[in-house]
Formats: sequence, C-alpha cells, structure tokens
Amino acid sequence: MITPEQEELFEYIRVSLGAPILEVELLDDQLCVLMKYCVKDYAKEVQNWLILNQWQTLAGKNILNTAEMQWALTMRTFDYTKEYSYYFSKDAGLQQRGPWELKKDYFSIEKGKQSYLIPAGREINKVLYVTPNTTDAALYANAGGIIGMGGFGGVGMAQVGGAAGFGGGFSGLFVSPAYDTALLSSDLKYKQSLLGGELVYKVTAGPDGSHIVHLLSTPGSKLSFMFSGLGTNGIFGIKGCEVWYTYYDVSPDNADQCKKDNTDVLLTPDQVPIDVMSYAFFNEPTKQTINQLLLAKAKQTLGLIRGKFSGAVLIPDAEATLDYNMLIQQGIEEYKTVMDELKQRLELMRPENLLKRQADMANSMIEVIKNQPLGLYVI
Repeated sequence: MITPEQEELFEYIRVSLGAPILEVELLDDQLCVLMKYCVKDYAKEVQNWLILNQWQTLAGKNILNTAEMQWALTMRTFDYTKEYSYYFSKDAGLQQRGPWELKKDYFSIEKGKQSYLIPAGREINKVLYVTPNTTDAALYANAGGIIGMGGFGGVGMAQVGGAAGFGGGFSGLFVSPAYDTALLSSDLKYKQSLLGGELVYKVTAGPDGSHIVHLLSTPGSKLSFMFSGLGTNGIFGIKGCEVWYTYYDVSPDNADQCKKDNTDVLLTPDQVPIDVMSYAFFNEPTKQTINQLLLAKAKQTLGLIRGKFSGAVLIPDAEATLDYNMLIQQGIEEYKTVMDELKQRLELMRPENLLKRQADMANSMIEVIKNQPLGLYVI
C-alpha cells in the first residue's frame, strides 16, 4: 500500500522529470520497487560501515538476534555472564530460531583424565566449563587463611570467626558478617582466574558419530593451578565438578541442516544478522538521500523505457526520436554523486577520525588557554 508520503515523493519525481507537460512513463509500482532497492543500497553502505568499525566486538560472539548484535556493538566486555544466560534462554524456548530443541547434559571431571566421550547423535552447541564454587570455601575460612576440606595433619575444618576445631569435627558459630563471606568469595574467584587462568577445551570427532571433549590442561596435573600436592582435591580442585554442555539431537540425515539453522558464533562479516531498513523510520536527512537516489534511478529507468526502438516514437503524420541517453547518463552520474557523498560522510564518522578531531580540539583549547592573559595588573 502506497502511503501519503510516498505519493508526495512520486509526484515530486514525475515533476522533476517533466510532468505534466511531458508524459512520464513510470507507474507507482515501478517507483515502489526502485525505492525499495534505493533503501537497500543505502543500507548496504551504512551497515557495512558499522560492521567494519565494530567487527572486533562481533567476531566470535554468540549472536542470537539483532538485540544481541546491538549489545555486542555497544558493550565492550568479556560477556561471560551474558554467555551463561544465553544457554538458559535457549533452553527455555526463547531461541527464536528454527524447530531445534536445545538440550543439556554434563560429565563429571576425574583427576588425571583429559578426554571425555559425548554420545553419538548429539550436535554440541556449547561447552560450559564449570569451575568450583568459592562460596563454600569462604564459609570455612578463618582469620589466618583457608584450609581445604580434609585439612592438614588431621586438623579439622577451619572455623568461621576464629573459633577452633578439634578432632576433625566442626564447632563454633558463624559469627562473621555475611558481607565478609561474600567479599572473600569474590576475592577467591579473582585469585582463581588470576593464578589459574581461563579453563580451555576443544571438541574433536569420535568413533561412530560421537564427539570427544578435551580439557586443557589435564585436571589434577602439575600444569594446572587446581593441582594439590597432598593428593586431595583442595578448595580449588575440580575433581568431581560437572562440566555442562548444550546440544541438539541430530541424525546423519539432518546434522548439516542443524548446523545451518543454528549458526550462533560469528566467523565472517556476512553472518552478522541485521534487520532490513524501512524508509518510514529514517530521519529527514536520510530520507533526502534516499529521495536523491530514487530520482537518479527513475531517470535511468525512464531512459531505458524511452530507448526502446532506439528512441523512435510515432506521432500524428510523423516520427520523433527521444534523447534517452541523456536521462541514462544523468541518472548514473547523480547516483554516483549521492553515494560518494554518503561514503565521505561515513568516513568522517569512523572512530579513528572522531578521535583525531577530538585530539585537535583538545590541542586547540590548550593553545587558547596558554595565550590568555593571567589577569594580574601591576600598578
């Protein structure tokens, strides 16, 4: 349906091409199609500029929809919390994409075991490498430090608030403020990430359609911060912890289709999901750019129409030849001019150019301040 705004624009196009004195052989349906592709051409330049300048925040991200993309474009973060919530949003049926049900399962970590078998028929979506909960360790902390489960030399669990433990049992009261426990837990998490580093995994193909998850480094080895020299698990040990992973049930017939429908990690710029732009939501300067592109396209199209039979048309008792090449050349040149102006405007908005302008402004301000009089008068 043609809106009143489009009707006004189409009237402007026809008047610019000579109506009503000259007949303009362009229908509203033709102008609607040309307008749609002018919007697409404009969107291609703007969206490619956006991806170019923000690709470092998009590459490797779990992008579910345009809202996820907007987050990646505007927030510079490691996004671990958001990745964690991503699994559960899909698990709750909020994936908004395809008929595939996201399921989850886990395997328990064993000391010295690096590789774990995932049954066949499971297309792994993501592995969520779970680390131990430091809150429990904070609960058993005393004023002098932390003693792990099992303790040293037969001493029992360390007590909260400095109370003593005897014979491996547990006594004393939880007299420390809850804030202290929460603060200590956060401190342990930071130390764990600082000293132990990020836990790493990789997935390889296994026999008969199965997969193998390899944990790096081997849990309990001397290369891992989780290693305990006394042979115990320790407060930071990962023995017995669960590694959760999400997956789709697939068969050999639909495994490729599942991968195609659930491309969650962006590897190349063409995978960035961006909505189609609508003319109705553009601001006035942008609409003016689209209008200029539409006029240029209309000239090219009208020139092609009039160029049929080399521009020859029959009039009463004679034959006339229309100059169709002029319209085509004008349309091509005007279209190129508008797109060049758009590219120049976008170039000025690149982050490095904006920073350079800000630096120039700051330097100019410094020069202005340096040349100002001090305001001291000597009589």
